[in-house]
Amino acid sequence: MRSFIRAAVWLICIALVSGVVTSTAHAQSSTQIDSIVALVDDDVVLRSELDLAIKGIVDRIRQQGGDLPPQHLLEKQVLERLIIRRLQLQRAFQTGIRISDADIDQAMLMLAQQNQISLMQLRQAIEADGEDFVEFRQNIGEEMMTERLRQRVINSMDPITETEIDILLASDRFQSGEYNISHILIALPEGATPQLIEVQESKANNVHQQLVEGLDFASAAISYSDSQEALEGGLVGWRDLNSVPVVFSEAIKNLRASQITVPIRSPAGFHIIKVNDYRDRSQVMATELHARHIMIKTSDLVSPREAMEQIREIHDQLINGADFETLARENSDDATSANLGGDMGWFVPQSYGERIAQTLEAMQDGEISEPFQTEEGWHIMERLAMREKDITEEAMRNAARNNLQQQKMDIELERFLQQMRDEAFVEIRLDA
Repeated sequence: MRSFIRAAVWLICIALVSGVVTSTAHAQSSTQIDSIVALVDDDVVLRSELDLAIKGIVDRIRQQGGDLPPQHLLEKQVLERLIIRRLQLQRAFQTGIRISDADIDQAMLMLAQQNQISLMQLRQAIEADGEDFVEFRQNIGEEMMTERLRQRVINSMDPITETEIDILLASDRFQSGEYNISHILIALPEGATPQLIEVQESKANNVHQQLVEGLDFASAAISYSDSQEALEGGLVGWRDLNSVPVVFSEAIKNLRASQITVPIRSPAGFHIIKVNDYRDRSQVMATELHARHIMIKTSDLVSPREAMEQIREIHDQLINGADFETLARENSDDATSANLGGDMGWFVPQSYGERIAQTLEAMQDGEISEPFQTEEGWHIMERLAMREKDITEEAMRNAARNNLQQQKMDIELERFLQQMRDEAFVEIRLDA
């Protein structure tokens, strides 16, 4: 249990792209004087927050057996992430994003369910590890605020068109497999001078040389990378060649696992990419069922008990030889299928919810179910047939749409965060 709560606290203490980070100082000794390590517009980042976030990073690296980066580099990276975090919270608040107690309660419930414990056990675990439960809840709420802010940015993007998907599917690159990659970015600000470009290129070459000589990639990312995934060891995850910029895809397409690229120049800076793993695309098959059903819907006029009595009467008629199609036309409240004699056509079982899927998967072709209840009402189903369908083309089209969306989303979020950082007043006081 303590290992679980340490993991949860770590997520709160460090500022990952999708992680949580503290916004108030961790409890200090009565004799310790806190200090300010950064001014961020009208807010501040305290030394206690930075130390707590760094401790979370160090604990994770040690647990994973990685090499610890130099302290001054780790401080710089973590502080920059805390600053970005502060700016996102400020922008979220300024644009009217609010999180209610009910929202936080739901998030806490999901966290407890994911770890197969109760809410009371979750609280006990948090407090047993020396953390304040009220502060923990506040951190969860702040993460929800920043996530909603990022979602607003994503929602403002132009939608992916069918033409874009067609063009991508027609390209040779889409037929390749998927790469699990990590990434280091040595960033260049907009309008960088030739002198600064030369300095950053030299830094990228130096990092690359250290990697060639055996420096752990994750440690190098934590120490040097300016990318949003730096504190995750640079891990980007699974991507195909179409969900990354062309200059990256050309560089990694012939690499094997554990190999790295030379520094690659882009408008954002210099990139070093590592291929962690590779997998081929495979045929995608789906189980589809053909069924028909009769539903008696519950409403203000029809109570669940009355609906149950009606459906049982219909079931008795079916058992005694009545025609399913006729009874569906006469009694079913499902407007979509009633006029078709209850015929639902071919579908993936889960598309109508878990209860219907479980019922149909437990039946044989030609079998009529016992009456059962869902949120909509009471049902009787007849399973007609089952088949395996090749949905590779559909899956590839969905993958193409997701890849295009991911690529646009990464670019837009990076641009948004960089612009927000450039426009803010930030004063670093680490030396002090």
